[in-house]
Amino acid sequence: MNSPLSTPVALLVFNRPELTRRVLDVVRQARPVALYVVADGPRPDRPEDEPACAAVRAAVDAAIDWPCRVERLYAGRNLGCGRRVSSGIDWVFRQTSEAIFLEDDCLPDPTFFPFCAELLERYRNDPRVGQICGCTFVAPRLDRNTSYVFSRYGPVWGWASWRRAWQAYDFALAAWPVARAAGWLRRVSVSRREARWRTRIYDDLWAGRIDTWDYQWGFAKMQQGLLSAVPCTNLIENIGFDMAATHDDRHNRGLSRRTMPFPLSHPDGVACDEDFDRQFSRKIAPGWPRRIVGRCKRLLGLA
Repeated sequence: MNSPLSTPVALLVFNRPELTRRVLDVVRQARPVALYVVADGPRPDRPEDEPACAAVRAAVDAAIDWPCRVERLYAGRNLGCGRRVSSGIDWVFRQTSEAIFLEDDCLPDPTFFPFCAELLERYRNDPRVGQICGCTFVAPRLDRNTSYVFSRYGPVWGWASWRRAWQAYDFALAAWPVARAAGWLRRVSVSRREARWRTRIYDDLWAGRIDTWDYQWGFAKMQQGLLSAVPCTNLIENIGFDMAATHDDRHNRGLSRRTMPFPLSHPDGVACDEDFDRQFSRKIAPGWPRRIVGRCKRLLGLA
């Protein structure tokens, strides 16, 4: 049997018991010594949520069959994706200085946990590094001679970080109006296209038109100049693309999880992989031809 994972794991759940069970099956293999469970509550206008949320919480209880300290933060009412996840992460970091995070639709390869644990220790006191990622978003494998690269971007389909980095997070995005007026995004984005895309996102967040938490995290990391360690082998598969999903990310469907080879091969230094960042930027902020093609495919039921 593998040694217990000494790094705490935080699981963010809501109303999908089957997905939660699948993710917990892999967490059980890692046997973390501490598990933090953050759950949102049922939506008042969705009567099916109450039994589904109860089933998720029962699934958590049934899965924990190893020696483990369990802390639960369960909402009695629905807080929404943005407030529930961000406040849950705040709560986790009030209790521990570092943690590995999984949402209920992020199915990890078992090697995701030792990968995160090793890099959390390696870069614990390095102020240049703000996040460890489990997902590449670009391809199942990157053609590099290292186990991971550094990027100004940081996907959150399975990730890990430290309290010291999360302290820069602001759900309200209070710094955005000044940053927008100063043209800050154009200086830190790979392209004008990406800067325009991010401007729309942050404008919508500021106006309260988007209920999410992760764009604010990306904003905080970019503003602080924090880099993310992105694995060259994709370690997370998103299994949540169905009618119950809160958000859809169609262009990243089909990105399968792989196994990370050990021992890890570390980069020589902490610096952006500019080629990866260009690929990532094109993926998250596609030009108008790709957007039109994608929209047509969705209208025709082909995507």
